[in-house]
Amino acid sequence: MIAAFNSYGAWTLLRKEVRRFMKVVGQTVLAPMITSVLYLLVFDQVMRDRVEVYDGVAYTAFLIPGLMMMSVIQNAFANTSSSLIQSKIMGNLVLLLMTPLSSLEMFLAFVGAALLRGVLVAAGVYVVAIFFVPLPLEAAWAALLLLVLSSGCLAVLGIIAGIVADKFEHLAAFQNFFIMPLSFLSGVFYSIHSLPPFWREVSHYNPFFYMIDGFRYGFFGVGDASPLLSVAVVSGFFLALSVICLAMLHTGYKLRP
Repeated sequence: MIAAFNSYGAWTLLRKEVRRFMKVVGQTVLAPMITSVLYLLVFDQVMRDRVEVYDGVAYTAFLIPGLMMMSVIQNAFANTSSSLIQSKIMGNLVLLLMTPLSSLEMFLAFVGAALLRGVLVAAGVYVVAIFFVPLPLEAAWAALLLLVLSSGCLAVLGIIAGIVADKFEHLAAFQNFFIMPLSFLSGVFYSIHSLPPFWREVSHYNPFFYMIDGFRYGFFGVGDASPLLSVAVVSGFFLALSVICLAMLHTGYKLRP
């Protein structure tokens, strides 16, 4: 017999996770916004009159969607991974495991909270950035879909990292040697068509590239790859990560003694 979905329990965990990051909103939302704006100020001053990636698109405008998505990537990952590792270290993870929540319900609650944090950061960067340059929205469906899918991917990846990690140093290594390099090498500050052929080909194997390029297509209606291909790759990445994550939660891998 299939158990009924515990919507109240999932909603309660979601609220708890949202309150957790909203209690330190200056650190979890405002700080990433300020960092992105600083990137924008620096690159705007240095590169504004020297680079035009797409015809008719100012470099400053080109940069904004990339910075928004980079903030989403980093913060969605940080939200779920930090929550789990804190619970492990403080020893209160067992309290969560004792609740009448299935692996799917925990999964949805954690991912939902991370998605909200990512969207808040992206929206904040967008609101500040439009004071620098007008930003069109040529394909809103692509921007919204890639925003949700990308945030979901990194939220799930954060859960996996939080499960595998035993201390904060493990998470820091994961972020420094995986999340950050893939973010910076995904076309945030440049078009991959400006790269040498070898590195341009390598970039097509980076799922973060499709997150940023598809999201940027939503604003300008032009990108380095087809928006449908971007949606397909990021969707496939999300599904693959979700299967792995749900299996870990279901079996209690490194969660239960």
